[in-house]
Amino acid sequence: MRFSLAESMIEPSMYAPLVQAAEAAGYDSFVVPDSICYPEEGDSNYPYNADGNREFLEGKPFIEPFSLIPALAAVTERIRFTTFVVKLPIRHPVITAKQITSVGVITGGRFGFGVGTSPWREDYRITEIPWERRGARMNECIEIINGLQTGEQFGYSGEFYDFPACQLCPVPDQKVPILVGGHSTMALERAGRLGDGWMHAGGDADELARMMTTVDGIRADAGRADEPFEVHAISIDAYTPEGVARLAEAGVTDCIVGFRDAYQPGPDPQTLDEKLTAMQWYADEVIAKYRG
Repeated sequence: MRFSLAESMIEPSMYAPLVQAAEAAGYDSFVVPDSICYPEEGDSNYPYNADGNREFLEGKPFIEPFSLIPALAAVTERIRFTTFVVKLPIRHPVITAKQITSVGVITGGRFGFGVGTSPWREDYRITEIPWERRGARMNECIEIINGLQTGEQFGYSGEFYDFPACQLCPVPDQKVPILVGGHSTMALERAGRLGDGWMHAGGDADELARMMTTVDGIRADAGRADEPFEVHAISIDAYTPEGVARLAEAGVTDCIVGFRDAYQPGPDPQTLDEKLTAMQWYADEVIAKYRG
């Protein structure tokens, strides 16, 4: 089992000391979210909090992931960075492929590319990308990124993208894994058929088990059951060594943990010292005890 610290929408100067302390404490990775902008008007609902309200995002600082991760990699040695999740269909896949291969090279392979479709219609409106068929567009994006990660000449002709063969240089020695986030039937299908892993965004244990079974079945049907596959999960079980053991037995590879309710409106009330204390408590009481 690997352990990922989720800490976001914080004062930007806190990132470097937090990540350095997480690495020293034994965390395996640091989760980096993605948000483009906060629209003045919008009626989209957020699917992963209780009331669907998006107002918790107003005034919250987001550093763009492809800028933040290299900066944090430069002051660390071991810890991995995982996006959770980049809104893929609103970006051109060739530009995105260049970004992720560059980050993969700069970090020495310490990068996992978590992707999703974005629940916000406003993201699509602002970037002038159709909301309709966003899932099919995302499938093409993943196929293109995987093709360009080979470092060979690669062209594509599909419903949304059509370009002649081109080559990216450099690319990482090992491909950046694409980790598909989402709980919908289409997201689970996409993770099992196209992804190198699946990212779970929270919920009860029964739903987690059901979704993992679905993904496993899709992978088997696609002939991918023997390929490496990551499962990143948010679960209350992750907060005790016994719970972590249950998650590992179920097939979870990465526990994502955090120590504040990021969905509360307004500024983050925690100081850096409070964050470091909570992070160290978990390292001592869960990570160390689980690893024995």
